[in-house]
Amino acid sequence: MWIDTHAHLDAAEFDPDRSALRRAAHAAGVDHCVIPAVERANWAAVRELAHAQADSYCLGIHPLYVPQALESDLAALDAELAQHHGDPRLVAVGEIGLDFFVPALCEPAMRQRQEFFYAEQLRLARAHGLPVVLHVRRSADRLLKYLRALGQGGHRWSGIAHAFNGSQAQALAFFGLGLKLGFGGALTYERALQLRRLARTLPLDALVLETDAPDIAPHWLYATRAQRAAGQVQGRNSPLELPRIAAELAGLRGIGVPALEAASSANACQALPRLAGLLAV
Repeated sequence: MWIDTHAHLDAAEFDPDRSALRRAAHAAGVDHCVIPAVERANWAAVRELAHAQADSYCLGIHPLYVPQALESDLAALDAELAQHHGDPRLVAVGEIGLDFFVPALCEPAMRQRQEFFYAEQLRLARAHGLPVVLHVRRSADRLLKYLRALGQGGHRWSGIAHAFNGSQAQALAFFGLGLKLGFGGALTYERALQLRRLARTLPLDALVLETDAPDIAPHWLYATRAQRAAGQVQGRNSPLELPRIAAELAGLRGIGVPALEAASSANACQALPRLAGLLAV
């Protein structure tokens, strides 16, 4: 049983064949997908899709969507989390976090706005007793600062630092605060030396698997600019790729695929505790 802990299955890229793709992924051993939201406009879509496919979902405001978000969206998120708190398929607040890669989001006013939305969503996660799924792009230290500040008073975080690509010290800091680290297609590139080193050396119980579909395609789906110019089509990333990504990770760690399958599934259930009940059904 594989768990894809991060797949944007509501994305338009999957409109032509979403149901067939999900059936194929299930047949390939991907028993469960976690579908994160990115903005208020798709909260209903991810919830409905998770129920239709027997998967799970998260609700939140992604940092890339902060520029168009309204502060009233935070109150709406609070109300959604309260209304659907009893829904076992609601497993986390996410995707939330900070993005200091996109130049427009690095302007002082937008950095401040991102941090405001991030901190408020951390508070909502804590208030509703839910884990967090974090977007971490050149922002690990600031994310950690807020987790530490808002976790005072004995609060223990749970959740996932998604698509992690920071330092070992940062990885261990997230893990020490209670979060798992999400690894996906990026680790399949031989040039990703630091990421592959982390995938190989971090404690096994720190790791969960993800695709971030349709984004972060593994190397076998990637087409270079020259290849695209010559007419080669970029492959579409999907949960179907998770077993092959997992095999790469198992090879890096020198362990058997079944051992990784068992460990990563257990880790996902620790990160997102409601998963255990869903998978037991």
